[in-house]
Amino acid sequence: MSFFISDAMAQAAPVTSQPGFEGMLFPLGILVFFYFLFIRPQSKRNKEQKQMLAALSKGSEVVTSGGILGKVADLDDNFVKLEVAENSFIQVQRHAIANMMPKGTYKTLNKKPKI
Repeated sequence: MSFFISDAMAQAAPVTSQPGFEGMLFPLGILVFFYFLFIRPQSKRNKEQKQMLAALSKGSEVVTSGGILGKVADLDDNFVKLEVAENSFIQVQRHAIANMMPKGTYKTLNKKPKI
């Protein structure tokens, strides 16, 4: 019919059965992969963060998510009062505490140099 385009010949579609359990293996494998790659590690980090915040007490040396190093002077359910320098205090929300530092970190950084 057309000079440049060949006519398409219709073929009968091959008879296939409906995918069963075998058709679900790949999507299930992807879900398991994402669970172990993303969801499980994130929930583990959240659990460790909650445990760390529960173990917070007066005298603990911490670093906030903004990078401020301080010593816990007072705390309640929502806020933590940090001593960042001698007689200088700031208040931060409890969930802003990123890490607990080893004892003595705050003291060694705030030593006055001998002249």
